[in-house]
Parts: sequence; C-alpha cells; structure tokens
Amino acid sequence: MVPYILFSKVGVGFIRGTQVFNYQHKRTLVNIRLKWVKDRALDAVVTAERDLKAACVLVSIISSLSDGCLPIYHLSCHRGQLDLPYDLKVSTFIRRYPSVFLESHVLDSGGTRVPCFSLTPEAIKLRQEESNVVQQNKIDILNRLRKLLMLTRGWKLPLQTIDQLKWDLGLPYDYQHSVIPHHPDLFSFISLPDDRVGLKLLSWDDDLAVSQLQKNSAIQQEEEDVRSGCLAFPIGFTRGFGLKRKCMEWLKEWQSLPYNSPYCDASHLDPRTDESEKRIVGVFHELLHLTMQKKTERKNVSNLRKPLALPQKFTKVFERHPGIFYISKKCATQTVILREAYDRQQLLQKHPIAELREKFAILLRKGLLDRSKGLYKKSPGDVLEVDPSKNIVVDNISDYRSSFKEDSENDLLYEYDSDEQHDPC
Repeated sequence: MVPYILFSKVGVGFIRGTQVFNYQHKRTLVNIRLKWVKDRALDAVVTAERDLKAACVLVSIISSLSDGCLPIYHLSCHRGQLDLPYDLKVSTFIRRYPSVFLESHVLDSGGTRVPCFSLTPEAIKLRQEESNVVQQNKIDILNRLRKLLMLTRGWKLPLQTIDQLKWDLGLPYDYQHSVIPHHPDLFSFISLPDDRVGLKLLSWDDDLAVSQLQKNSAIQQEEEDVRSGCLAFPIGFTRGFGLKRKCMEWLKEWQSLPYNSPYCDASHLDPRTDESEKRIVGVFHELLHLTMQKKTERKNVSNLRKPLALPQKFTKVFERHPGIFYISKKCATQTVILREAYDRQQLLQKHPIAELREKFAILLRKGLLDRSKGLYKKSPGDVLEVDPSKNIVVDNISDYRSSFKEDSENDLLYEYDSDEQHDPC
C-alpha cells in the first residue's frame, strides 16, 4: 500500500497545518516543485489497460451495426476514436485479440474477398452485460455528466471535449443519441462562438454541487477544520519518496489554506497565490473522482482551461503535488491518477462499470496469450466454407476463430490487406 503521511486520524493520510499559521489568499505562490518518482504499482494499472479503451470502443461500434460486421475498408472512419499509435493499423490491432473479434470475409461487387470483423460470443455476452449495467446505473452516469458541466463556466462544454472524457465518465459510446435526447429538461445542444456544437446544462442542482472531499470530510477530518473550511487533501507518496523538511513545512501550510469548492465561483482569487492553486487541485481532485477508474490521460484535460476558468499552465499542479496525483508515463502518453483511490494496483471503490471493464481486460489478455501460443493459427487442413446467399466466407478453424501475426503475413487478404478507406463511410 502507498505509505501515507499521517498528521491526524489513524488510517487517513493528511498533511495539515495547525493554528500557528494564519493565511490570507494574497499569500503568493511558493516556488516549490517536488520530484517525480516512479510508482511501479500505478504504472502497472495503466499498462494493464493499454488496449482496453480502443477494444471496448470497437466492440461498441461493431455491436451498433445492423449486421454486426465491420468491413476492413470502414475501419479508417473510426481510427480517430481509438487513440492508437500512428504506425499501427486498426486491422492489426483487432487481430491481436481473437478472443474478442472474429474475422470472416465478404465478397465485394467485383468478387474480391474482403476481411470483415464481428464479435465472438464471449464479447457479445459482455456487451449485453454492459448494456444492462449502464441501464441500472443510468442516474449515476447522468449525474456525473451534470456535475462535469456544473464545474464549468456557463455550464457548457464542446461535444468534442466531452467525447474525450466520455470513456472515463462511463458515458455510452453513443450518448449524444441514447442519453441526451431523453432529458430535454436537463440538456440542450447549442452552437458555440467558434461554430462548434456544445452541450449546455439547463438547471443547477444544489444537491449535486458537493465535492467528494466535502462528502468525506465529515468522517476523515477534524471537526474544527470542517467548520473553518480548511479541508485537507489525502496525501500519499511512492515508497522511498524522500520529502525534505522545507517541502514538508510548505505542504503543512498549504493544506491549512481555505478550501474553495470547485462548484463555487473563484473569480475573487488571485491566480498567483497558493490558495488559488489549492482551488485548482480541488477542481481536478473532483474531476478525477467523477471518472470510473479515478484516472484520465493528461491530454483529455489540457483544453479545459477556459471552461474551468483556470490560469495558464494549470496542469503544473500535477507535478507540484505528486502526493495527490501520480503521472504515469507508460503507453506513450501521460496518465493522471488520483493516488488516494488506489491501494497499490487495486481500485478501492469499484463502480459496476469498472468491474465490467476488468472482465473485458481479462478476455483481451486471454486472447493475446492464446494467440502467442499459436492456438489461433491456421493449419494446412483448414478449408473455407462459403455462404452463397450472403456472399460471406467463414474460416472453419477450431471454434470458427482465426488470427494472424501481422497483415503482411496474411495470405488471404489479397489487395484488401489495408484499412484505408475504400468506400465512403
């Protein structure tokens, strides 16, 4: 477990000051930057879910199709939603996981066999379970979106920004059509000044305008601190992290500053002060609590400066407060993780959607492992069965699943060994 520095109740890690300090919000920002130290446990969390989002998005796309089959030449239409490396073909990615994706072939108008991808029965079952879980938790998911909009200035965000966060918030892939239109009393699509389409919250809910830190304060913090509004954030560091005395004293003082709720107007705060910085930390502390797995990629929040009314270089708080946030640099990106939400690699409070995603991750790893053992390779005796009524060619291999090492090794693709766009999407 991540070692917490204890200054108050046993079992809860807080660094907080005493009444010796008396601060005004005019206190200038202290120029201290704590070092980044690798946390192998939290890095493992990111690595274990490396391809999970892309795979789940593809599952959602394929399951939404009328025939449940996606031709290879339509893959390029969806590439931007997957965040895959530039040099990785979508078809190559799909073939990594034969436990989730089933490859068959269709004949085009010229009689050429074209690869087509559908879902295995295991993936279909998980997809149906996901639909049930989303339905059972629709109010909670809806409130997460409402709280996100309540954090913003004007209660509105571009759809593009929400799309970047929809996976983390647990929103359905097609939330714009499956969720928003059913709540005209809460949301409205609007045109933004830059001509983008945005989503606006139509009504404020005081019951929702309570941060997670405020909810937890009643049982985790001293009553006197709660009354004074000087709430402290849980602080924990990677094992072996050496905190100098100067930094320790600064953290005590910083924790003793007033806590400004992220749902309240903070325009009176000077952005060059420690109190303003504590408010920024509070905003992202709350934002990460809104996510299913208490983490998100740094690029997903980099464009929230204006909507959240934050100063320039606001993401520097992640580096300045490594006891609250951990930045993982795995998988060719930067992922911001809320430390207090994890006990080593275990998420302490798992939402039903997070539990379901763990099942997807297990299924992905199973397919990757079986593929590495050669369990999905074609044998010389394998034949092809053709369904002339649908012009579909099905590989009759083991339990009808097949996979290939790389596109270049597949001798059945002919000139369609590409996920470049062939027909209009």
